[in-house]
Amino acid sequence: MRPYAVTHGRARPVAGRFDLISLIKTTQQSHDQLHGLAPEHLSILTLCRRVMSVAEVSACLDLPLGTVRVLLGDLVVHRLIEVREPAPRPITHDNRTLEDVLNGLRAL
Repeated sequence: MRPYAVTHGRARPVAGRFDLISLIKTTQQSHDQLHGLAPEHLSILTLCRRVMSVAEVSACLDLPLGTVRVLLGDLVVHRLIEVREPAPRPITHDNRTLEDVLNGLRAL
């Protein structure tokens, strides 16, 4: 019941798409921007003064991942957090695999 109440019944964030390893960092904010935020939003802002992943935020707050994603979406809309998506892995090929492919093509 609590996650449902925290998100006001929402199951998807209004903004952003948050991978488990997306990095979250609190931005500079004024007291006016914090007015009307839920305690969970404020907890995220406090936690993310240092960079944390979405999974870490979920674990620290003891909230389900889906709930945390909804809350993070709210904070993105209010420009209270920055989100850094994980860098894609570089595609690497070892020479042995490339030689095997080349030899296979030659055999055709």
